[in-house]
Amino acid sequence: MTFRPLTTADGSAWILRATAGPVDESIAGSDVPATVPGEVQLDLLAAGLIDDPFDGANETTQAWIGYCDWQYSTTFDWVGDDSDRHDLVADGLDTAATITLNGVEVASTRNQHRSYRFDVGSLLVDGPNELVVEFRSPIEFAREQEAILGARPTVMHHPFNAIRKVASNFGWDWGIDVSSSGIWKSIGIESWSGVRIASVRPLTEIDGTAGTVAAAVDLEWAAGASATDLAVTVNGQTGTIHVKPGQTDAAVRVDAGTVELWWPRGYGEQPLYDVAVTAGDSAWGGRIGFRTVTLDTAPDEHGAPFSFFVNGQLIGIRGANWIPDDAFVTRITGERYRTRITDAVDANMNMLRVWGGGMYESDDFYDACDELGVLVWQDFLFACGAYAEEDPLYSEVEAEAREAITRLSAHPSLALWNGCNENIWGYLEWDWRRKLGDLTWGEGYYFDLFPALVAELDPATPYSPGSPFSFTRYAHPNDPRNGTMHIWDVWNSKDYTSYGEYQPRFASEFGFQGPPAWSTLTASVHDEPLDPYGTEMLVHQKADQGNLKLERGLGDHLPAPRSIEEWHWATQLNQARALRYGIEHFRSLWPLNTGSIIWQLNDDWPVISWAAVDYAGHRKPLWHALRHAYADRLLTIQPRDGVPVLVAHNDSAERWTATVSISRLALDGTAIAGHFVDIDVEPRGIMLLPLDACVLAVKDATAEFVEASADGVDSAFWYFVEDPELALVPTASALDVSVERFDGGAALTLRATSLVKDIVLQVDRLHPAASVDRGLVTLPAGATAVFTITGDLPESLPTVFPMLCSVNDLVTR
Repeated sequence: MTFRPLTTADGSAWILRATAGPVDESIAGSDVPATVPGEVQLDLLAAGLIDDPFDGANETTQAWIGYCDWQYSTTFDWVGDDSDRHDLVADGLDTAATITLNGVEVASTRNQHRSYRFDVGSLLVDGPNELVVEFRSPIEFAREQEAILGARPTVMHHPFNAIRKVASNFGWDWGIDVSSSGIWKSIGIESWSGVRIASVRPLTEIDGTAGTVAAAVDLEWAAGASATDLAVTVNGQTGTIHVKPGQTDAAVRVDAGTVELWWPRGYGEQPLYDVAVTAGDSAWGGRIGFRTVTLDTAPDEHGAPFSFFVNGQLIGIRGANWIPDDAFVTRITGERYRTRITDAVDANMNMLRVWGGGMYESDDFYDACDELGVLVWQDFLFACGAYAEEDPLYSEVEAEAREAITRLSAHPSLALWNGCNENIWGYLEWDWRRKLGDLTWGEGYYFDLFPALVAELDPATPYSPGSPFSFTRYAHPNDPRNGTMHIWDVWNSKDYTSYGEYQPRFASEFGFQGPPAWSTLTASVHDEPLDPYGTEMLVHQKADQGNLKLERGLGDHLPAPRSIEEWHWATQLNQARALRYGIEHFRSLWPLNTGSIIWQLNDDWPVISWAAVDYAGHRKPLWHALRHAYADRLLTIQPRDGVPVLVAHNDSAERWTATVSISRLALDGTAIAGHFVDIDVEPRGIMLLPLDACVLAVKDATAEFVEASADGVDSAFWYFVEDPELALVPTASALDVSVERFDGGAALTLRATSLVKDIVLQVDRLHPAASVDRGLVTLPAGATAVFTITGDLPESLPTVFPMLCSVNDLVTR
């Protein structure tokens, strides 16, 4: 069995041409060198025919690309061999494609989320061969399919729900509309004889320490093939059966002996075991982990929980939603996946939800999650729209789902299959029922097709029809008392303290916006002067009335910014505070609430958004807030019936015993009142403790605050007034700063002489590649913190705003 890649990296020369549509005059008739795998815009950019699509207002000036048909072509030399089959294998075509080989049409495809294989042995000739892949305009193709299927509601301007393509590629309320086309995964010719292993699902079972693999193997046979043995080896143990020609599926059971359990991070180790499958000359290899995952949604006295159990252990979920990490998905490398998932791990997360408007990610994503102990909640790719349940869409949906379930079922990190994002909610509450009439809208996928396929192909992984969902037909799908909940009224219309009004069993989507790092923003936005409502700034703000909501969201918490630098810092800070407020409140409800998944971890281009890590990889203040709020051991002061109480949440395997110092302090550090409490919190447990009356008996609310501190954890703070009313002093007057340079960076030691709130170093202003190890640090008078900066730094380091930021800069006038 041999594979002949037809990709640029393997020496194939591809040409791109525009063949129809409103082609720009500078490109019409041109043959453009193409990269495969790749995408149209990236080829045009590499050829110098367009500017960076992410820069300025280029999204608008380059919109014509998505309305055009495009052709990829290559010529390759071929020498025949003795193989019985020669298959053209295309792992990913985006999206409506017609393939011809030597002038003969091989096939037409219509699904970005599938791979394809075609027997082309009769079409290959010795010597030069020409392969052509023609792509329809994704926008026009979507419109054509909408006309065939019937128009259905969506949240975006293109009918993304009529075709099987990454929905956010058409734009989203955080995403650029690039409407791309291209051969986005590997393509080549595989030659083989006898039998071919088409797929393997190595499903695991565990009984105590004894592991078993039940491997389901799909086979394909060439004409004249002979019977052969099918062998599966794991952990040094092999199971073998005899298979006969024409047998398309087989099951091999292997007793793997004594194995170690795979756990999510924070709950144990992540041992992985190689699996090798052979049949004739065909071989397959993969990795597995032994674990069980169950989902508890059984009714209880409060409604219905949404609780993950791994190996019988209840898991407190601390996570984020994941979107494609680049609008041009072929640029997402294994290294980039690993870096971004490490961002999640370093922020103390243990779950990523692959959102339904994106894609089934590369194996690199799931491999990294397996290795790093990050659970994966995998949406089927249906988001914020009504979807037809008739052909030609239905058969495509079933085929892609079968392929995705089969491919991902081996990963121990996979913890949930989810039918859709917000579509059940949308049908009930977004006026879809009136608009749809008798049209189908996706219900049959979420309640019939997908659960049946999961039960058939990956029965050990739980399934949910949608998010949000209440797991009963008698409750609103977004009922906080049941199942999963999305909370968006806070961002859209309320103060972020309104998170405290909710007691969700599981908050699977909620978020608050903030701009990216300064260097990320200014590299793409060039308005003069820079302004929140500048032309290019608004191109990079996709949310409806987004900047107005950013300003409204400041509320009484922070004063109106006086400059673009203050606007940038204040809105970043407010984003961080909003999510920290919500998460700490939800965690204080444990175990009534068993998880939070914020919107969102990452960005797919430079944009003002809900992300914690911007497109350039800068960790925003929100990321530092998440690292604190998602810590294994959390101290937080929460209101209960209008009275603040201390909450100690211990999401670790060890008992937490500590003495907590609770003090009411003046801004200059003078201790006014205080007491000590001893805590003894069982593993995965929680304690709520009242604060002494002396601590709460504030005399001057503008000049006093409460700190709760203990060894080994971040302090919790309580303030009696909002920041604009606090008698803070300017940062420069409240901090003593010393700088120690070292090769490759510098250490800044900050010592407070008066309270300094939420210190952040915007080190990307020194160099776009610079980074800092901590942020969002509050220093009471007398406290010290060291910030370590790495990167190519200037000789002189500024230690004032806007490089060194705090709340004090915003409220002192």
